[in-house]
Amino acid sequence: MLSWTIKKFDELTVHELYAILQLRNEVFAVEQNCVYPDLDDKDQSSYHLMCWQDEKLVAYTRIVPPEIIYKEASIGRVVTSSSVRRRGIGKKLMNRSIRFIEELYRKTPIRIGAQTYLIKFYNELGFETTSAIYIEDGIEHVQMLRP
Repeated sequence: MLSWTIKKFDELTVHELYAILQLRNEVFAVEQNCVYPDLDDKDQSSYHLMCWQDEKLVAYTRIVPPEIIYKEASIGRVVTSSSVRRRGIGKKLMNRSIRFIEELYRKTPIRIGAQTYLIKFYNELGFETTSAIYIEDGIEHVQMLRP
C-alpha cells in the first residue's frame, strides 16, 4: 500500500530528509552515473512530496515556488525507486504534484527541466517543449511548460 505525504522543508523529520537524499543519490548519482550539486539551497524553500511503501520512500518530487528557479512554479528532482517502476507511480507522483501546485497557486503555469528521454511522458501530462536541447550535468534536457 502506498502512502503520500507533502511537507515544507522545516517540517521534514531527519529520517524523511535522509530518505529523500538517499533516493535522489541512488537514482541520480548511482544509476545515472551523474555527479552534480544536488544540495543547491532550493530544498529549504520548497515542498517535498513523498510516496512511501512499507516505510520505504519509493517516489519523490521537489515542488519549487515561483521565482526560485523559474518565473513559474516548478517540479523537480522527480524520482522513483527502481523497485516500483513501470507501475504507474511516476504518473501518480506527477499528477499529485500538479494538483498541489494548482491548489496552492491557483491555475498557474508550471515549468520543468526534463531529461529528453522523458519528453513523451511529460507531454502526456500536458507539458510542451519550450527550448532546444541543452546539456545539464552531462545529460540532455529540455525546458517544458504546462500552461
